[in-house]
Amino acid sequence: MTSPAPVLTIDGPSGAGKGTVSQRLSEKLQWHYLDSGALYRVLAVAAGRVGLGVEHESQLGQLAASMQVEFRPNRDDLVRVLLDGEDVSGLIRTEACGNKASELAALPQVRSGLLDLQHRMRTLPGLVADGRDMGTVVFPDAVVKIFLTASPEIRAQRRHKQLMEKGLDVNLPRLISEIRERDLRDAGRAVSPLRPAEDAFQLDSSCLDIGAVVDQIMRRLREGHALKS
Repeated sequence: MTSPAPVLTIDGPSGAGKGTVSQRLSEKLQWHYLDSGALYRVLAVAAGRVGLGVEHESQLGQLAASMQVEFRPNRDDLVRVLLDGEDVSGLIRTEACGNKASELAALPQVRSGLLDLQHRMRTLPGLVADGRDMGTVVFPDAVVKIFLTASPEIRAQRRHKQLMEKGLDVNLPRLISEIRERDLRDAGRAVSPLRPAEDAFQLDSSCLDIGAVVDQIMRRLREGHALKS
């Protein structure tokens, strides 16, 4: 039997920089990229097209497992998301799609179906998997596991800057409070709580730029002999 394709998992809370770091690593390594959180949004689009609602849990689980999804990072840190070959990047970023995705995420058969899909996305030459339980639940045998974090204050400042650039006036202290509350909910939830895998390398990005984080992870991959010299 041949060995499965190598996987690099990058887990952590929202605002730690997982997405940008994962995309840069995917391009650098020339590995496939998986944005696990976006899968629920993709499923929301697919379900809407065939008329499935939350009351159709079994069919939704089957649909989740059967989808053909591809993530294609590009140089401006935006990702093209393809569903059955069609670019649905704009569709999955709407508020309505996000609300539907939240409903679907609560269904056990949907989670099971998406687990099957994620395992199927593990193909050569390798996979960079970005999420919250990639190293603990989805790919426990990953060659290197990273738990990327940053202080609530730093993550709130990053989010505040993003929103201000979009012309939205937001309250920074409120953002800090909301992030702390979300961290507590995520860490305490019954299904796939947010926590580092026992063998994960924990990396705090509070005082690091994207390039420095990428360099540290690449060094970790080489030290773990996950890359050929």
